[in-house]
Amino acid sequence: MTRQLINNIKSLTFLLLLVSLFINCKTKNKDNNSDGEASSLSNQTVLSQVIDSVNQEITNGEYGLIDRFMVIKNEDVLADFKYTYDYESIAKKYDTTNHQYNYNHPKWHPYYQQSELHTLQSVTKSVTSIIMGIALNMNRNYDVNTEIMAFFSDYTIENKDKRLFDITIEDLLTMRSGFKWNEGEYSDLTDDCIAMEASDDWIQFVLNKPFDSNPGEKWEYNSGVSVLIGKVIREITGKRIDEFAEETLFKPLGIDEYYWKRTPKGEVDTEGGLYLKAEDLAKLGTLFLNGGTWKNRQIVPRSWVEASISPKVTNVWPKENVDVGYGYQWWTEDYNNGQNIFSANGYGGQYLMVVPDKKLFVVFNGWNINKKPEKSTFNVLVKRLLPALKEN
Repeated sequence: MTRQLINNIKSLTFLLLLVSLFINCKTKNKDNNSDGEASSLSNQTVLSQVIDSVNQEITNGEYGLIDRFMVIKNEDVLADFKYTYDYESIAKKYDTTNHQYNYNHPKWHPYYQQSELHTLQSVTKSVTSIIMGIALNMNRNYDVNTEIMAFFSDYTIENKDKRLFDITIEDLLTMRSGFKWNEGEYSDLTDDCIAMEASDDWIQFVLNKPFDSNPGEKWEYNSGVSVLIGKVIREITGKRIDEFAEETLFKPLGIDEYYWKRTPKGEVDTEGGLYLKAEDLAKLGTLFLNGGTWKNRQIVPRSWVEASISPKVTNVWPKENVDVGYGYQWWTEDYNNGQNIFSANGYGGQYLMVVPDKKLFVVFNGWNINKKPEKSTFNVLVKRLLPALKEN
């Protein structure tokens, strides 16, 4: 073997050794420095598997009638599934009288006139609260401690209870008005919400309800007080809430399609009458995760966002194993020893559930009103998605 050939082999061997050392060094550095990235990737993979599993279960009918399922994390859409049902055929077995408050009429529910606008039901209350925050910020003559009856001077009140004049805006927002109110079954006129929706004058109906406690004293779920909030906003702003919302909330967020029911007296139904696309409901989740800002513009005061999603009332369901609270028309939950969740919840399976610490939120639209499904989408976030994101 010639000396030149021997030198070439030595040079090649040395070069291969350097390459090997370089690769080993880079690999070692990657392993040492990216534990967080690897953990995040692992969690993301598990989360994707859970999402796919939930989607399959929805497709199999285990969650009943689900129209939309979205998962957004760090403003990235991780899931967006649409499901289609023939609601006209489904509704045939029920009363389909053509009326906007007949929840089995397929032209009104769950979609508005077969469009992509989906009924939000009581998620409407949370949107109403957002608009109240904007209205109070624009008119500093009023705040949450303002007593409300001055806004109803055009009504002849039959209710002679003096406690009526002690109710504040915050009492309405936190559902501590003091009114005696029975709601939750939604089956007949013994439910005050159904009776109110069947009445000719919703505001008059609510103001004439008897009291069973002092304002600010007792929490009672009451859709009627959310109707009163709409009237208060109209008096503060000089505009109907749908018009004011379009100017100050919907347009800035790029929400150009919506429908909002009106009561027989022409007031906007601020307790359950709003319809939005799921994509636009998701914008509200992003807005609140960002402290009320949208594209570097402060749409809702940060202080209002914080107040809205902080429990002003705690343990509203004492029989449950979890501490469920209520803020300004938003639900709160203490999950896993101090990790907070806030949500907007609506009849039939409308949910916007937000986990601030994880920059995560979930959107569900559904229409389970006549038959209880095997599984509830209400539990998907806490029992399925969050465990997949637990810290390694």
